[in-house]
Amino acid sequence: MEGQSAMQDNAKQQDGKVTLHWLNKSRSQRILWLLEECKLKYELKIYHRQPVGLAPPELKQIHPLGKSPVISIEADGMTKPLVLAESGVIVEYLIDHYGPHLVPKKWKEGVEGKVGGETEEWLRYRYFMHYAEGTLMPFLVTALLMGNIRSKAPFLIRPISNAIVNNIDSLYLTPNFKSNWDFLESQLATSPNEGKYLCGKSLTGADILMSFPLGAARGRAGVTKEKYPLLWGYVERLEAGESYKRAVQKIIDIEGSYDPAL
Repeated sequence: MEGQSAMQDNAKQQDGKVTLHWLNKSRSQRILWLLEECKLKYELKIYHRQPVGLAPPELKQIHPLGKSPVISIEADGMTKPLVLAESGVIVEYLIDHYGPHLVPKKWKEGVEGKVGGETEEWLRYRYFMHYAEGTLMPFLVTALLMGNIRSKAPFLIRPISNAIVNNIDSLYLTPNFKSNWDFLESQLATSPNEGKYLCGKSLTGADILMSFPLGAARGRAGVTKEKYPLLWGYVERLEAGESYKRAVQKIIDIEGSYDPAL
């Protein structure tokens, strides 16, 4: 089903045609969610990982790094499509043009444009837009790699490789995961205006970016409903959103199933 296309038809008027190059078991699902949240028309092209887990070489025809997510945008007056990679860049660009409701109010009344005049909601938004990929995802990717080493190492060296992985888990991953889950639990407990999202009462682009690492971590990496009830409930709240469910259903309709795991 490589390169299969599906066009979203229940969308508002927009400038430009957006194509999302979607890869299974990747961060691209949250871009699909964003497109649904903004009610955009889009074309969805499906790619599948190779047996070794790498993205297929076809993606390098879209962007030199051959990764996903990547989107292309075509609009009147453009001589060639605009190609954007990296989740944060894509989310910011799409929100700038199509989703201003996903950005909190920036300035407090009476201090517009002044240093320190930003609202707590906006400062949190800016922080979590970078935190999702800059802080949290590297730990999850490392945990994935350690899991692969543990399960795929040759039998004769497995005692040695497992000992190394166990040390990395106990000395590096476990304490860092705990620090991050404790931090996020506290951030939800102190959300502005008693909001139920990380940045306040409303869904933001930062919540969409955070959905992938937290969805992957739920039930593993120390995240349990008993230890982190607010964090667990937050992920459930994100996944209960109508636009989130539409994005998942879109993949189920094409692929037959959806697996959010790394």
